[in-house]
Amino acid sequence: MRLRVRFPLLWFLFALTIGHSQEDVVANVKIQGTNRIKPDFIKKLIALQPGMVLDSTLMEQDMTRLKRLPSVSHAYFQVFSSEDGKHNVFYNIKENFTLIPFANVYTSTNDEFAFRIGLQEFNFLGRNITLGGFYQYDIFNSYGLSFRAPYVFGKRFGLAFNYNNFTTQEPVFFQDDTADYRYNNKGFEILGLYEPNFKNRLELGFSLFTEDYEYLFGATSPEVPQALTVDKHLFKLIYNFDNVQYYYQYLSGFRSTLNFQYVGTTDINLPEFLIGFNDFVYFHRVGDRGNWANRLRLGLASNVDTPFAPFTVDNNLNIRGVGNIIDRGTGAIVLNTEYRHTLVDKDWFVLQSNVFIDGGSWRNPGGDFSDFGDDQNIRIYPGVGLRFIHKRIFNAIFRIDYGYGITKEASRGVVFGIGQYF
Repeated sequence: MRLRVRFPLLWFLFALTIGHSQEDVVANVKIQGTNRIKPDFIKKLIALQPGMVLDSTLMEQDMTRLKRLPSVSHAYFQVFSSEDGKHNVFYNIKENFTLIPFANVYTSTNDEFAFRIGLQEFNFLGRNITLGGFYQYDIFNSYGLSFRAPYVFGKRFGLAFNYNNFTTQEPVFFQDDTADYRYNNKGFEILGLYEPNFKNRLELGFSLFTEDYEYLFGATSPEVPQALTVDKHLFKLIYNFDNVQYYYQYLSGFRSTLNFQYVGTTDINLPEFLIGFNDFVYFHRVGDRGNWANRLRLGLASNVDTPFAPFTVDNNLNIRGVGNIIDRGTGAIVLNTEYRHTLVDKDWFVLQSNVFIDGGSWRNPGGDFSDFGDDQNIRIYPGVGLRFIHKRIFNAIFRIDYGYGITKEASRGVVFGIGQYF
């Protein structure tokens, strides 16, 4: 008697399951709004495919993935049910303009006129390949070329290549004195890119380069050479976890980037060393027009007592208003926090205000961890700024910040740049 009841019940549940799954099947995924982006590239990149069960979570992940692409300013999906109960899904894309020239004009530490000009294409061949180059004049001439194709071998594997011939006038710190050197770094870098899933990305590579130091003026020491040319090699590992949600200029969520390097050398004056640092970044939406942004950088390197220590205190890297390469160290703790508020938000243009506090400390070359608490190494710079943002051009954010130091022997200054500071 029980067997007669059980089998009809099982057939009923099976039929119900089949009918339900057929109603939820994706019949087609169509890409709309693309101009220069190749639709087949988008279809290979997204997770949702015809024949799969309709999944709103998967579609939301696809939208976030697309909005991270340099060529996409915004993306959203629509679902239309056909008469047979299946679904047609439309992925709608608003493209960015991606051929971006740039030009920066600024004054160096010696009040010399300096500039950088360049051109970058972020959607080469319609497949989100980045191709670019720059020329810089800052007392000396510099130039560089870059190529990055994160999806050249499918949706998980990519390749990047960089070449730089970079020459600057840099301060070198030893004892209580400072000297200025002509510094040249010439070499190339190759990276393999791997994206195991939606939130994680790995980069592994190496570079061969030559560093050339030539004394210009300032203090001298018998222990510090006035001319030095060293061939070096570098192995690099980068791990990126990204769970940030994007809506034009507004961001929310958490991102972590670990950068670990081994640098080998052929000269004892610039010994081999290990260096690693992690950037923890957190964004939070505040109301309709506010965004709170935070970055914490923790870094350590081999604690070698050398005037050429790898971590620098610099306007353009960590502390706005502090000056250009005013100190070096073998360890760093830096916290940047800022509140961004949208003042004007039009169809293509955004004006954003910014209030920030940058603070950090460094470990002296050959020092110990107590250096982080030394008031000579602690720097705190509050400040204000503005952002001029074009919503249809990738990374078209012109920023200007004014930082004012409140710690010992502090300075103040204006910092210009392209893109958000972090």
